[in-house]
Amino acid sequence: MIESARGLVLRTRRLTETSLIVHWLTADLGRLATVAKGALRPKSPFRGKVDLFYSAEFSFVRSRRSELHTLREVSVRETHPAIRRELGRVQQASYAAALVEQVTEAETPLPEIFGLVKEFIQVLTAALPEPHFVFGFELKLLAELGLEPELSKSHLTAGTREIVKVLTGQDWSTISNLKMSSAQTKELSQFLHGFLIFHLGKIPTGRFSAVQG
Repeated sequence: MIESARGLVLRTRRLTETSLIVHWLTADLGRLATVAKGALRPKSPFRGKVDLFYSAEFSFVRSRRSELHTLREVSVRETHPAIRRELGRVQQASYAAALVEQVTEAETPLPEIFGLVKEFIQVLTAALPEPHFVFGFELKLLAELGLEPELSKSHLTAGTREIVKVLTGQDWSTISNLKMSSAQTKELSQFLHGFLIFHLGKIPTGRFSAVQG
């Protein structure tokens, strides 16, 4: 049975000399893994359609034996080229993708998290990366998971607590205009690093690069 979805490419990896595994994030079907057979061949219909952070409509045949399905067709809607033109953007987008993969289950509907990732990608295409973009993504994701930090029990300074409230509760247009001092950036980075490890057990290795730029 052929199914259809719209999603973002979170990650790709080589399966064989000619085929790729494409990891998708969708709203209704959650995270999906598909095999793009022959995608690396010069005349493949998938050529140039399954790159990182592409937004596309796609169809696939669901496997009865595993969570690795067969990709059939891809129709690209957005490529977000600005992300691939700047290393800091790639690092922040890749860290966000890795964090989502870590904290979500495969093939479980994720409409709110899909919306969050989509908004984050749009922010990165419109502005140069800033550390507080990562903090905002982490805090909003934690809120979706029911793990929002209790600020009253933290040792954060008053100014940094107010920043946390903005990053958690305000939209990305407001967050994009936020200014943080180097001391506040360091304080919040260390706080969230410890908080994430305590609640999640580990964090993706790309966090340091995503925050430092």
